[in-house]
Amino acid sequence: MVSLEPLRTAIDPQSDSYRANYDAMSALVDRLRAELKRSTVGGGEKYVQRHIERGKLLPRERVEMLLDEGSYFLEIAPLAGIGFEDEIPGARVIGGIGLVSGRECMIIANEATAKGGSTGEAGLWKNARLADIARENCLTSIMLVESAGADLPVQSKIFVPGGRGFREITRRSKLRIPSISVVFGSSTAGGAYLPGMSDYVVMVKKQAQVFLAGPPLVKMATGEVSTEEELGGAEMHSRISGLSDYLAEDELDGIRIAREIVANFNLKKPPTPQQADFDEPLYDADELLGVASADVRVPFDVREVIARIADGSRFSEFKAEYGPTLVIGFARIHGFPVGILANNGVLMSESSAKGAQFIELCNQQDIPLVFLQNITGFMVGKTYEEQGIIRNGAKLINAVSNSTVPAINIMIGGSYGAGNYAMCGRAYEPRFLFTWPNHRIAVMGPQQLSGVMDIIKRESLIKAGLPVDEEKLAASRAALESQIQRESDCYFATARLWDDGIIDPRDTRTVLGISLSAAYNRAVEGTMAWGVSRH
Repeated sequence: MVSLEPLRTAIDPQSDSYRANYDAMSALVDRLRAELKRSTVGGGEKYVQRHIERGKLLPRERVEMLLDEGSYFLEIAPLAGIGFEDEIPGARVIGGIGLVSGRECMIIANEATAKGGSTGEAGLWKNARLADIARENCLTSIMLVESAGADLPVQSKIFVPGGRGFREITRRSKLRIPSISVVFGSSTAGGAYLPGMSDYVVMVKKQAQVFLAGPPLVKMATGEVSTEEELGGAEMHSRISGLSDYLAEDELDGIRIAREIVANFNLKKPPTPQQADFDEPLYDADELLGVASADVRVPFDVREVIARIADGSRFSEFKAEYGPTLVIGFARIHGFPVGILANNGVLMSESSAKGAQFIELCNQQDIPLVFLQNITGFMVGKTYEEQGIIRNGAKLINAVSNSTVPAINIMIGGSYGAGNYAMCGRAYEPRFLFTWPNHRIAVMGPQQLSGVMDIIKRESLIKAGLPVDEEKLAASRAALESQIQRESDCYFATARLWDDGIIDPRDTRTVLGISLSAAYNRAVEGTMAWGVSRH
């Protein structure tokens, strides 16, 4: 990259606004840390202790021992299902990206201390998302299996869509993306198909038990009496059925074998344009806590964010004087080239048009996209409609929809209305999507939405010739505003897998670096084929 002048900061860490933002964001980060800590304790002390007394490693210990020494672990959706009735944060699944024998892998572990590692509705969503990430980024999957299968009381919500998980394992195999199952304990019913569909299966002696139906159900169905080991033990599957490819002496041996399998792979990672040497940003990432507004209604200059995540704080801005509410340009992050699209206000007609052009340029040069989303939506009003806000907004959405280079989205503030779509929200399949703890997401803000509904109800009553009960309308408006406030919260969103996790803003550069490296396990190829746009 041509040597560029770094961005200059206008942040004053001593200012009242900076301190207020810093304190508010720090409180949000403290809550995030507490919630993440809560997500690591499994099914509770009683069940964790029972697991340990059986001589087993805890699921997170299995993950840690599988990873290379010093490897990162980018956990995906660690708070899935948070707030759901009868569900633990994380939805009884641990999933993320880390290095195993020098290769980036998707690691998935059943949280066996919570309902036997069974899968509920949120767990189904999370497993599907982990499968998507593995396929989209050509990541070997290593599944650390100890699962009771479907959570039977909620079978109506998971049985039919649950079959997709097994389908995806075999489809990844067809795409030359291997899956490895290491079975540590009971893997029953649907859980039995995890190893059944995998390319490689390791079973731990005297612990692993894989069967479609356990002894009680077999006896009831057929009258046959057998022990769990006879029916589906590791030694039987290794010596008789052939389901197991490797018989491990114990859990550590099973983890060793999985690492050995990965070490023997001959599939090479495509070459990347990552620079071996790169500079850290000039400004401290800690300042991001004071840069971003804890209140998403208060704007802030997104260049201050870019200056703290880009290599050397260098940013080659494109069309800086045109459509200034969308800041776009080229940079490098951890040595990887990226095209950045960052909101600096409401999307206008001009900013939408230049965003579409920039996405096309990045596709032309096979450059991944990084979206920094903080958007209230598109500008509305008679003048803006006449200027073609819909036409140019559609042009931007067209470009986002048809772009084929990897897109990584960090939601650093609000995400409202069609702005979510234009800035590559979840429905537009970014490779990765993370949020900051100040994030809010909805069709529109709570006050605006409740106000719109108030106007509609009021006009409807007047049109029908009915009296307007101000007290009743005010109560209805307050109730709706409270509902939208709750449903806009970042924890409501992350519980439902609308993102891949809430992150500390100071970790943004690291998360982007890992995501970009993972994306390059598949050849990065742009497109010059676009749908029809109105000009």
